Amino acid sequence: MTDLICIVCPKGCRLKVDEENGYAVTGHSCQKGVVYGKKELTNPTRVLTSTVRIVGASLPRLPVKTNKDIPKGKITNAMKLLNDVTMQAPVKIGDVVLGNILGLGVDFVATKTIGKMYFL
Repeated sequence: MTDLICIVCPKGCRLKVDEENGYAVTGHSCQKGVVYGKKELTNPTRVLTSTVRIVGASLPRLPVKTNKDIPKGKITNAMKLLNDVTMQAPVKIGDVVLGNILGLGVDFVATKTIGKMYFL
């Protein structure tokens, strides 16, 4: 039996997941808790947030995130991919920064619109 706190919504239900009984979940107040509890023990995933370099902008870094969750075991490799990424301003929120990371069908996308900085 594994104890978890559900992170799907702000309620933070205290879940109990019974691995020996087909990953039966108790302590949930909605079906999302059941899905989260099973997934967290069988194939845990996360949305990954980070930043990349950006040139021609008033800020030195552009915030990015994955547009879907990725397996926790792939997070380190996904982060390494961002080390070599430099974006050119302007960038709009939702622009793909790096596509199909690690062949997962998941993209890193911009989470902020950053305009081009003009020098006078």
